[in-house]
Amino acid sequence: MLAIRLSRVGKKKYATFKVIVSEKTKDTVGDYLELLGNYNPHTNEASLKADRIRYWISKGAQPSGSIHNLLIQHKVIEGKKIKVANIKKKEQEGAAAGSAEAPAKPAATEAPASAGKK
Repeated sequence: MLAIRLSRVGKKKYATFKVIVSEKTKDTVGDYLELLGNYNPHTNEASLKADRIRYWISKGAQPSGSIHNLLIQHKVIEGKKIKVANIKKKEQEGAAAGSAEAPAKPAATEAPASAGKK
């Protein structure tokens, strides 16, 4: 399966990215089929080959989440942005359980504090 994704280049602590199309299982540093543009996240500049990106998408290449949002931002494709942040399952469960238990915990901690003041 083909994927349109970012390949990190640039100096240490100042990353810039190449937008490439490659096989999904291959490493982004190595061989790729075509260079589709560049992206600098520090200045939010992107030089993209819109016609070639549309061509590869028509051939079945799937853009990664970040690339999908970048293409929508620069009006190469239309659609809604995708939420790309990875949230771990334990954090999700803890946040859901924590929000339900939050009102009960302060009440439990207030009772021992008032008993100590007597």
